[in-house]
Amino acid sequence: MVTRDRIIVGLDIGTTKICCLITEVNDNHELEIIGFGVSESKGLRRGLVVNMEQTVDAIKHCVEDAERMAGIRIDDVYTGIAGGHIQGISTNGVIAIKGDEITPTDKKRVIEQAKDFAKPASMEIIHILPQEFAVDDITGIENPVGMAGSRLEVMVHIVTSSIAAVSNITKCAQKAGLGVSDIVLQQIASAVAILTPDERKLGVILIDIGGGTTDIAIFDGGSIRHTAVLALGGDHVTNDIAVGLRTPIAEAERIKIKYGHAIAANVSNDEQIEVPSIGGDSVSTVSRRILAEIVESRMEELFKLAYTEIRNTGLADQASAGLVLTGGASPLEGVTDLAESILHMPVRVGLPRGVKGLVELVRDPAYATVVGLCLYGASKSPYTYKPKGPSFFERILQWFKGIF
Repeated sequence: MVTRDRIIVGLDIGTTKICCLITEVNDNHELEIIGFGVSESKGLRRGLVVNMEQTVDAIKHCVEDAERMAGIRIDDVYTGIAGGHIQGISTNGVIAIKGDEITPTDKKRVIEQAKDFAKPASMEIIHILPQEFAVDDITGIENPVGMAGSRLEVMVHIVTSSIAAVSNITKCAQKAGLGVSDIVLQQIASAVAILTPDERKLGVILIDIGGGTTDIAIFDGGSIRHTAVLALGGDHVTNDIAVGLRTPIAEAERIKIKYGHAIAANVSNDEQIEVPSIGGDSVSTVSRRILAEIVESRMEELFKLAYTEIRNTGLADQASAGLVLTGGASPLEGVTDLAESILHMPVRVGLPRGVKGLVELVRDPAYATVVGLCLYGASKSPYTYKPKGPSFFERILQWFKGIF
């Protein structure tokens, strides 16, 4: 029998798809997949909710499929957030130490002090990520608790999000009958599922190519140093194919996945593919190289934007472990070679890791975020799942109170 307090659920509300992953913390403290559901997403654009009704319906559909597979009902989820409204800033906090040694309270106080910076009224903080501490003249400290000193400083990376965007994601989950335990930046969730501890320590760049956006995260010394969001994603490639080959969006997506190649020079002119026309009245034959030219053009633009963003941080030379691609568009043929030629560093495609059970269901870069959401939730409460919002029964009670 499944113990409810060991259940952790990830809900990835993306531009292209919405997927729900139900996991259980087993007796070996490992995360085991017991349920999975996925549905087409039609209510989001570039990571933002633009149609709440369609988004809620898609959430309900994939949650029901996951619940049916797991044989349980779920109440609360960890969900991700992305979009051009996301902003990351690195800043610091400094406090004076009054006692003989630094306490956990001092550590918490200096992190809180780092939050004190000017931000727009329309934004809220969703992550405060400590990078390193300094005690007096000693820098590069991971945990200062117990050390002696008179001055404690912390460097942090703070991630902010539009208040409206967070509210809309939360409302969609609630209208689907779910509480939200936490909202997690998508590239942070993907990094948990994709990157190894050695990569984080040596320095690595993660690029998560989603449907509407491409998320970037740079790690060094085990900590996150920079986050960014590009307003380009896999859907832009699909739309280019649909326009260029004059075919429906659904067919363009199918053709992209089955025949797409990111380097046109590696595709023969003699290779032909069948392309259905808009309306479905006829099928035309097109050289696969033309398709590759369309894909290459858009992917080249994406990687050049990523290269500029990474170079502007000054952290590119610290990425000793290279670059890791993930997301739905990353498995396209030729993508790693194109990325290496533009970004000038070794590139690999990352698959989700760190889970047991029905792993074949999520062995795809497209599911990195949802796996990472579950792993993130497990790291916050490895043995007991404690939702922040009201439980299912509390919501029922509130409903009855509303009636009477």
